[in-house]
Amino acid sequence: MAAGISFNSIFATFAALWLAFSIGGLLLEAQPALRDAVFQFLNRSIPGLIDTGQGGAIPVDALLEVQALGLSGVMALVGLLVTTLGWLASSRAAIRSIFQLKRPEASVFVQKLKDLGLALGYGLAILISAGLTVIGTQAIGLFQPYLGSSAAEIGARFVGLVVMFLFDAVVLASLYRVLAGIRIPFPQLIGGVLVGAAGLAVLKILGSQLLVGVARNPLMASFAVVVGLMFWFNLIAHVMLIAASWIAESVRPTGTEANTAHPYDTDSV
Repeated sequence: MAAGISFNSIFATFAALWLAFSIGGLLLEAQPALRDAVFQFLNRSIPGLIDTGQGGAIPVDALLEVQALGLSGVMALVGLLVTTLGWLASSRAAIRSIFQLKRPEASVFVQKLKDLGLALGYGLAILISAGLTVIGTQAIGLFQPYLGSSAAEIGARFVGLVVMFLFDAVVLASLYRVLAGIRIPFPQLIGGVLVGAAGLAVLKILGSQLLVGVARNPLMASFAVVVGLMFWFNLIAHVMLIAASWIAESVRPTGTEANTAHPYDTDSV
């Protein structure tokens, strides 16, 4: 299941980036602080995705030079719709399978509309998270004369990690509760979400080290970045599904309740 999710993830990511900069590239280019925060946020989430001078799959200049609403943007829109809906559908199927639930009974059209709303929400959440990172970093910068450069740098990194942790927690909660359509009690949901967000935080802290082994393989030298991204998305999918398993075990009926219908077997949100 993780392989299916990660396969769709990598194509959806490239299409989403191309489309996002086709629409909002001029805004980000006019706001250097927000633009740099977005790039840092993306590289923390997906190490090796953006080439900011230390190697990566997509050069910064290529993103900033994307033509607004051009032919490439239209093609990216079509690719984004197909790959993003495929990623969300495979994620929904995997999560519901872990909970031993059947496919939701809602119409396909309603599910696709909900998926599109979630996709737009995730894009907005990225911008909000990047903006919070900028605000937090600037606030720490005001105290830099009293803290020293090294302490201010550590504080800025800490703010970035906290924002990433909250972002991951919100995304995981929406995947389990909204996308999969499972009525999970709040205590069990929070417990699993915190486990998943902590696992993702560890991966992101050790991200560059985790991908070193892939890059050193001489047989993959010409496409090590792409292989590294596939490896990374697979790890992310594993953490997401392990956290879902944690929640599923915490809400699974036991004893005499095990013979009854699953209490959260519903696709209503």
